[in-house]
Amino acid sequence: MRIVKLFVLVAAVVLITGYVLFRLIAPSVVDRKMNTITLAPPYKVSAAASDLYSDLDFVADLHCDALLWDRDLTDKHSYGHVDFPRMQEANVALQAFTIVTKTPKNMNFGANGSDTDNITLLSLAQGRPVFSLLKRAFVQADYLHSLASNSNDSFWVIESRADLTKFIDDREHDKSLSAGFLGIEGAHALEGELVNVDKLFEAGVRMIGPVHFFDNELGGSAHGVKKGGLTVFGQQALKRMEELGIIIDLSHAAPALIDDILAMASRPLIVSHTGVKGTFDNVRNLSDEHLKKIADGGGLVGIAMFEQAVCGSGTRATAEAIKYTAGLIGVEHVALGSDFDGAVKTHFDVTGLPLIVDELIDLGMSKEDIALVMGGNVKQFLLKNLPVE
Repeated sequence: MRIVKLFVLVAAVVLITGYVLFRLIAPSVVDRKMNTITLAPPYKVSAAASDLYSDLDFVADLHCDALLWDRDLTDKHSYGHVDFPRMQEANVALQAFTIVTKTPKNMNFGANGSDTDNITLLSLAQGRPVFSLLKRAFVQADYLHSLASNSNDSFWVIESRADLTKFIDDREHDKSLSAGFLGIEGAHALEGELVNVDKLFEAGVRMIGPVHFFDNELGGSAHGVKKGGLTVFGQQALKRMEELGIIIDLSHAAPALIDDILAMASRPLIVSHTGVKGTFDNVRNLSDEHLKKIADGGGLVGIAMFEQAVCGSGTRATAEAIKYTAGLIGVEHVALGSDFDGAVKTHFDVTGLPLIVDELIDLGMSKEDIALVMGGNVKQFLLKNLPVE
């Protein structure tokens, strides 16, 4: 009997120790493996690019998945793409922090089902909700708010035009201030319940992409199986999002879904992170036709910074996509949409953003237009489209 009890005790200790080590080590290991860069810091740019970048009063990026990784963003890290100290170092005023709640195993650009989930094991390792996608979203939203609370007022969470106006005013006197706003990548986080749109809004979410890497209750993903348009529930959810002032993000949407949303939307749309078929024709990138329609509605297109979106692992590829898009639809509709910490190898970490300026100068873009792309357009878009209060 004593031997049995001893065996149970030893087994329990081993299991507990194993789980503790799993919690402590696994998330960091996965983070380091998944969020890599092509070019390591420190980054060097021309004097012209350095001067122009230093003069920018509002640098902004529309897509970052750092909240997925349970990384303490108040500390500077030697891995991953974004944290608050590196944002401050890079003079970044505003970063969109997008919530990822589910991705399929063996994820690919072609066709993914919805019956598997990579995030379950990561959630278990981080001590986060394992089964509820909605709760996963709440945890990540709460995490950004808690990080802001621990930042000694150096980082703000923006939820309204009033918040953004106050932040812009305060940042004129203190360039070390930075801010973020919350988005969701894939409205499967709603778990098929319309009331959850309101709950996520109350949690601070101000941008939602209907789909991510698989078809869901709202409609078809560019990477899904059916790749269809808006469902009835998708129509209901889209209407409620617009009523609340939540910005709709067309990233990853199937062409049929983009068409349906363009036909139904009454407010300007965002594509937070994308490439364009004009420089790289793949399944997730936007056609010229869709780009023009998004711009006609007052929308904004964030150009991504990784090879699968822009057909190149270097900064030049992103700059060329920016230049092409600006030439097609007007520079006032183009922004940065890095996909930092999105389980991709980006060109650089956030401190490498001046490299974009260097490339845009080389491509002949004016200082005024570069300032718009690097953040001015995001500022104006959000001042017009966030909820008033």
